[in-house]
Amino acid sequence: MHLLVRWLLAPLARLLYRPIVRGADRVPREGAVIIAANHRAAVDTAVIALTAGRPVSFLGKSEYFEGIGIKGKALAAFLSALGYVPVDRTNAKAGLAALDAARTVLEAGGAFAIYPEGTRSLDGRLHRGHTGVATLALETGAPVVPVALHGTERVQPVGKKFPRLRRVTIHYGEPLDFSRYDGLSSSNVIRRAATDEIMDAIARISQQEYVDTYHQRPAA
Repeated sequence: MHLLVRWLLAPLARLLYRPIVRGADRVPREGAVIIAANHRAAVDTAVIALTAGRPVSFLGKSEYFEGIGIKGKALAAFLSALGYVPVDRTNAKAGLAALDAARTVLEAGGAFAIYPEGTRSLDGRLHRGHTGVATLALETGAPVVPVALHGTERVQPVGKKFPRLRRVTIHYGEPLDFSRYDGLSSSNVIRRAATDEIMDAIARISQQEYVDTYHQRPAA
């Protein structure tokens, strides 16, 4: 399944959508790295996976991996090939489980992608980031590459099941180093400052209007 995604689906997607990719060489080819992106549509994860230049892991709902029969197992294999890591989001400690899963990827020298806003932006603006991204960066020492996705909301508008043929742009920014905060990962003030720095970098390359409030999750 991984070979199918890498050698067939990925080239086909690039051929059909002809994405404009800027700064992909800023993503380190080896070692732990956090990719922090704005979030406009459900296809954002696939767009990052196909353009980052290296395997990238993402969080996925554990129920997607628990299907039975051929269809269920095929879906689980496909999501695993795309880099999804299953997390039980219904658990009261889902947030901690998500951080633990991400930390495992980073400590193994992998790339992990996260949407600091926590959910898709339905109004087109960039909203305040949750501090989980800073916690990961501070605890693992991994650099953070800010990413701006443009046009993915036109590929798969809210409520549409199937993607449309629309061109998208993916802009990878300069990596951010937070080693100056070594030993301060437990500080709420430091986590907030690092998160705000990441969101500021995303805002600069996305040119979205920034709103210093959390975005509410969609009802469904």
